[in-house]
Parts: sequence; C-alpha cells; structure tokens
Amino acid sequence: MAAAFTPTSTTEQIMKTAPWRQPWWHAGKRDIAILGWVLLIHITAAIGLVLYPLPGWPIFLGAVALVFLGGLGTTVGYHRAIAHRSLTLNPWARGVLIFLAMFNGSGAPTTWAAGHRLHHAKADTPEDISSPRWGGFWWAHLRWLWQAGEPPIDRYCPDLSGVSYRAWRWFQTPILTLSYLGGLYFSPAAFFWLGAIRLCFGLHAQCFVNSVCHTEPGVEAGEDSSRNVTWLALMHLFQGENWHRNHHARPGSARLGWSWRQPDAGYMLILALEKLGLATDVRHGTPHSGSRGNRPDADDLIVKAA
Repeated sequence: MAAAFTPTSTTEQIMKTAPWRQPWWHAGKRDIAILGWVLLIHITAAIGLVLYPLPGWPIFLGAVALVFLGGLGTTVGYHRAIAHRSLTLNPWARGVLIFLAMFNGSGAPTTWAAGHRLHHAKADTPEDISSPRWGGFWWAHLRWLWQAGEPPIDRYCPDLSGVSYRAWRWFQTPILTLSYLGGLYFSPAAFFWLGAIRLCFGLHAQCFVNSVCHTEPGVEAGEDSSRNVTWLALMHLFQGENWHRNHHARPGSARLGWSWRQPDAGYMLILALEKLGLATDVRHGTPHSGSRGNRPDADDLIVKAA
C-alpha cells in the first residue's frame, strides 16, 4: 500500500488514495511493525486483566507512576519543547524526557515531532495526518499510526537533523523491549501491569487528543475542530494535554492550561525546570500576553513546510 503522506502529497492525491477506506489491518511495509506492536500490547493487556485484575497496591501505583512520568516525557519533552520549541531544555533534561516518552511508547522524537507539526500545518484538511473529520474516530484514534505512512521528517523537522535527535531511533527497539518486559523482574502481575496494561493506557490517553479533542460539534468545514475536554484531564493525570483548544489557539506557548481551573502539571514541571536552570527561553504565553520570546518557534517552520 502506498504511503498516504509524502513530501509531495496533495489534497487531491490523498483523497484519491483515501487510506482510511482500507481495511484496518492493512499496513505499509515500514509500518507493519507498528501494527504488530499495537496488537501485541493489547492482546497481552487483555490476558493480564483476566489473570491479574487486582495486582495489589504497590504494582498498581508503580504503573500509575510510570504512566505519569511517560506522559511528562511526551507533553513536555516531545510536544512543548521539541515539536513547538516553546522552551529550550538542558541536554540532560531533554535526554531524560525523551527516554521517558519512548518508554511510554511514543516513538522516536523526530517522527513524533514531524507528525505533530504536519497536523498543525494541515489541521482539519485531508492532509492532516490524524484528522477524524475525514477518516472518522478510529482512524484518528489509532489506525493512522500504521496506515498514514511516515511523516516527511526532513520537511517538517529540519531543525532536528542533529545526531542528538536522530540517534534515538536506534534505541527505540531496546527501549520498547525493556518497557514491555521489564516488569518480569518483579512478578508475573508486574509484567502485565508495568508493561502492556500501562502501555495500552498511555497509548489511548495520547490518542484521545487526536480523536475526541478534534470532534467539536457543529464545526463547519475549514473551521477549527479542536476543543478542550475536561473529563480527559483525569486520564492524562492533569498534565494539560486535554486543553487542546487552548493549544491550537496558541501553539507556541509552553502553557496549555490558562487558569487554575485548567490544571497543567506539564507547565508546573516546566516552571520547576526553569527555576533549576534546566529550561530556558520558556514562552509563558496566554491569550492575553502576546509574547513570542526572543527566537522563532516551530510555528515558523510549520508555515514554511506547509
């Protein structure tokens, strides 16, 4: 199956190939491993929930802690720092957050950032890599991961060409292997809960941002479909990604929750890292600040790529 998204893809070409109309099990040669991984963790998680529905508090809290740390790696490291450049991280802090994101199943930083920047550049159009407007809920939620084709990294991430970013792709397999099997060191119940069950939960928490957070009722074609989803804050452990309408309004801001009524633990971590000198050039933008900081952000790169 031809990849749906390439550096030269047009709306007409994508509508003609319409990858969302393919059977769900179809995957490109480069993406068959993604489909295999998604099936593996879901099947393993289902078995684990049957065998160990109550793993005990230590294991359960350990799984929650890993979900929380992995979510911080994705929202702060991948989303705000790398994809949108709304802050600059100390290399060591960046490395730790990238590892946590990959351990959470979020993939390599270059691929994640390219896909997200493509999403912003083509939001709500057929070229949007994960839009529910065209492919429906399950396309936006999961299927695009193995049916859309790899986003054009060189086009959307020219700033991430250094080895400090690209080298992480070499470590993806061993990190995911450790993530999936690591719980075996502790017990059979830990194998399932610290591995596949946690990974499935983290995957769906992320994917709800693509699906549920882009289904604003009554939105006409060409209008912004993003929305804030309050109940999703619990699944995201209050890290801020559920305030997606805020993010699309000011994508260059490091702050996703705009008031105390919109908890944003990711932003709290950024403030702490800034105090420690591990984060600089933080864009504390809100709808009223209008501040872009002293350097161009990734939104300028998105405009050029689009």
